[in-house]
Parts: sequence; C-alpha cells; structure tokens
Amino acid sequence: MAAEPESVVTIESDADVVTARQQARALASKLELSSTDQTLLATAISEVARNITAYAVRGEVALSVITDDDGRRGIRVIARDDGPGIENLELALQDGYTSGNGLGLGLPGARRLVHDFDIQTAPGQGTKVTLVMWERERARAA
Repeated sequence: MAAEPESVVTIESDADVVTARQQARALASKLELSSTDQTLLATAISEVARNITAYAVRGEVALSVITDDDGRRGIRVIARDDGPGIENLELALQDGYTSGNGLGLGLPGARRLVHDFDIQTAPGQGTKVTLVMWERERARAA
C-alpha cells in the first residue's frame, strides 16, 4: 500500500489548510469519489491541519492515492508536525475535550469522517495523523 505522495502541502496558516483541502478534493474527484466523500475528507483534513496551526505552528499534509491488496483505491492523508505532541491521547480523542480554545471536535470528528484513522504521538515528539478515504463501493464490500 506504499505510495509516493501526489502532493505535499506545508501547513503554517489557515490559507495552507484551504490549499490542502482543495488539493485533496481535486485528487478525490480524479479518483471519482462521491461528492459526499470528497466533503468528508476535506473536513477531516481541516480538523487535523488546523491542529497543526494551533499547536505545532508548522507541519505538512501529504496526499497519496493508494491501492490495497484487493484493488480497492483510496486517498491517504498523512498530517505530521514536530510540535509538542499530545500528552494524553485517550483524552484528546474524546468528544468535547480541548487543550486550547476549540470545541474539542477535531481529532474525534476527523476519526468519524474517514474510513481509516491512525495517530502516533508522544509528548515532545510531534504528531502524525493518517486518514484514509476508500472508494465507497469497495469500502462497503470490504
């Protein structure tokens, strides 16, 4: 399932978050994902990319088209930063928890919006969030 990124967007501002969303939508459209799945993916990217600007100041979002062993295609998003990391991941994944001024919907919201979600983080070591949105027909069949 390894794939070279189609694009990498440096995230330093809200404008960069918009760029990452737009590039993901374009890639999802090219893959013929439904407009609903394009919106869900773009929203999930907004959540994780805004966390970069809020907590890490700078990071990146890498977008790749992937294919699994059964031929199912999807878009993998890897959002990573070298920020402070997340001290209590279990707490951070609960609805309503926020360590800043947000609504506490970012990570748990992103997790609900995509088919696959993974997060790797440790205090002082940054954060890496991986999101995957699969083709809908094959996502149901799998």
